[in-house]
Amino acid sequence: MTEKLAILWPEIFLFIGTCLVMLTGQWPSRAIRQFTPWICATALLLAFFAAMTSPPTQGMFPAIVPYAKMIIATVGIMILMLLSGTVDRQLETDVDNGKPFQSIRSNRGEFYAFFMFSLTGLMLTASADDLIWLFLALELTSLPTYIMVAVSREEDSALEASVKYFFLGALGAAIFLYGFALIYGATGSTNLNEIATVFANDGISSIGMIGMLIAVIGVSFKIAAVPMHFYTPDVYQGAASPVSAMLAFVPKTAGFLALMFLLGTVGWKGGHLPIELEATLWIMAALTMTVGNILALLQSSVKRILAYSSIAHSGYMLVGIIAGPGAKGGAFYQNGLAAVLFYLFTYGVMTVGTFAVLASLEHRNGREADHIDDIRGICKSHPVLGWTFVITVLSTLGFPPLLGFIGKLGLFSSGISAGHYALIVVLGINSAIAACYYLRLVAVAYIDDSEKSGDPVYATPFFMRPLAGLVSAGGVILFMIMSGPIVDGALNAATYNAPEQIDHDHDDHHAHDESHDDEVALLDD
Repeated sequence: MTEKLAILWPEIFLFIGTCLVMLTGQWPSRAIRQFTPWICATALLLAFFAAMTSPPTQGMFPAIVPYAKMIIATVGIMILMLLSGTVDRQLETDVDNGKPFQSIRSNRGEFYAFFMFSLTGLMLTASADDLIWLFLALELTSLPTYIMVAVSREEDSALEASVKYFFLGALGAAIFLYGFALIYGATGSTNLNEIATVFANDGISSIGMIGMLIAVIGVSFKIAAVPMHFYTPDVYQGAASPVSAMLAFVPKTAGFLALMFLLGTVGWKGGHLPIELEATLWIMAALTMTVGNILALLQSSVKRILAYSSIAHSGYMLVGIIAGPGAKGGAFYQNGLAAVLFYLFTYGVMTVGTFAVLASLEHRNGREADHIDDIRGICKSHPVLGWTFVITVLSTLGFPPLLGFIGKLGLFSSGISAGHYALIVVLGINSAIAACYYLRLVAVAYIDDSEKSGDPVYATPFFMRPLAGLVSAGGVILFMIMSGPIVDGALNAATYNAPEQIDHDHDDHHAHDESHDDEVALLDD
């Protein structure tokens, strides 16, 4: 218990911060209400430093906890900056005009508390070593986001998006929970390390394999992969841009961590998963990246383009999951799991910047920027936002030498190292397709003239939003230059200890020797 508590200090700090923001968000004093995001930021910083000192754990991935929680805290702070002004905007305007503050109308406390709860669930997912723990952590990650989507905008589209997200999320949870139940039935344990030991010694039974396949399909909802991807464009478009940025990182990271832990129980023997799982993931990866990229070409809404792009990126990262950890002690370019962990951080940093630009622009009536015409010529009309958008979009494309290029290179090289050449061809073709709509966004923002747009956009009054974009664009460049320590951290975090098979013959022989020794001792007596 003491060992488990030692790695849970980041979650403890986040929980304390959550309790505080539920109080300060409803406080009659405006100064205290405005202090709410700073409490969240303090808790996330404490969680970051606590994660940095987390000890290694016992199990399949002994070093994953510090790295995973540090990137969660880092991207979490960037998303927190972006959330400024998302809720209670009209309420605070009414208070400025002399109306009394009505706590019953305020959503600030609940909104930031749900944000912190979701990040807490994500960190708990990184700490999971049990199916029950993993299920509860995944649900704690997702449940708050359903409500955040609903309250993020005072429009019917946000409520519609929340309902779609909730019901499909419940379906996904039911599916992977059923898979967990079958895995438990096949192994007699919910502990992931014990499940791995049973699979290593007795093989994977039919029930165990069916349970694993069902669990993988259910978890695919979290990463927005085919066939559980349908909700993504509607939810991204219906939610406010800051919440859409959160959805692009938080559930996806939780889903990929869960996939790593589940697939680690069966292992990548000889560089390959069991044929049933590998074939399922292969088809899922190919369809996910292809469906995401082709449908993104047909969109005129920037948020829907980014939603389908998010689907495609899940397909890219599934290539790393299929490739597996590679040879023990291998380099980064041979380790698919390290490439996935690095890419999750990379994708989080890039996505915050892209959505920060959309969140920083709005029409005269307060409607947020979304249509592709809304970003037309912003490099000239809003240079800071425009160049932030260009840098982060090009990085998301994987344009060298930006940060996204390093992330995508890791996925390519690990897939080639594992011998999945056909899948790499699919990945290459889809990267070319993605260039069409990414370069279209860049051209609209950089080349076109904003005067061609009939409904101009204006900068929002919340300075933290463009600042979040600047931090993201700066991170894309800075982390590219200083990618070495992050790559090394991802490689260390992906250290995989395959479950060892118990030598029953050796145990029987040892027991026979002990019995023989006892008989000799009795004869001597």
